[in-house]
Amino acid sequence: MSIRTEKVASLLQRELSAIFEKELPRSGPLATVTEVKVTADLGIARVYVSIIGSEAQRAELMEFLHTETKALRKILSSKIRNQFRRIPELEFYEDRLFEQANRIEELLKSVRRGPAEEQL
Repeated sequence: MSIRTEKVASLLQRELSAIFEKELPRSGPLATVTEVKVTADLGIARVYVSIIGSEAQRAELMEFLHTETKALRKILSSKIRNQFRRIPELEFYEDRLFEQANRIEELLKSVRRGPAEEQL
């Protein structure tokens, strides 16, 4: 990525995180913007969201994000309109990296415990 796209991605991540903190319902799952990738023409921003909650809550929140993309883009526009001519289209993706890391950690722990238990 170029310096410009990195700066735009960083700004979008910061602003979307603030929007998520203020706009999303508190009773639902915890959602965090983990990464934003912006295309070279700054037309599309792919937003990766880490969600902590049950599978049903995750699916519900992702559905909410997909249906409310225009509203979220409008809120984002009101916050950063002085810095952009055109606000990028938002695409939301669930980031399951945290879950995968936990799964790998558990597997490594079980492998480490295995030989130690055999020696006893």
